Amino acid sequence: MQLVKSLFLMLSLFTFANSISAQETAVISNVNVAEFKKMMSDENVVILDVRTPKEVAQGAVPNAQNINVFDNFAANISKLDKSKTYLVYCRSGRRSANAANQMANAGFTKIYNLLGGYNAYSR
Repeated sequence: MQLVKSLFLMLSLFTFANSISAQETAVISNVNVAEFKKMMSDENVVILDVRTPKEVAQGAVPNAQNINVFDNFAANISKLDKSKTYLVYCRSGRRSANAANQMANAGFTKIYNLLGGYNAYSR
């Protein structure tokens, strides 16, 4: 019985340590438009627009993938490749910051939030 308790404790500590290290490796960086545009050409980068379809119809960053932060966001990002680098934007930068945090909690490690969002990009 003592052996079972010890094994359970070790497994619990291992699981806890792994969850902490996964969270510590997630990096969310805020970038300005110039940095965002420079990063867009990298083939390992996914541009993620977290606005509503109605907003996207009014204009979007070229080659952006739209996943609305208000519509099953967690389920939709679970289908994405976590090894990629993500450039995330919304209209002004608020929702994308929220989306970036959700992505970090889901195990994504390279996330860049566009400061000022599409408003700043389209100026």
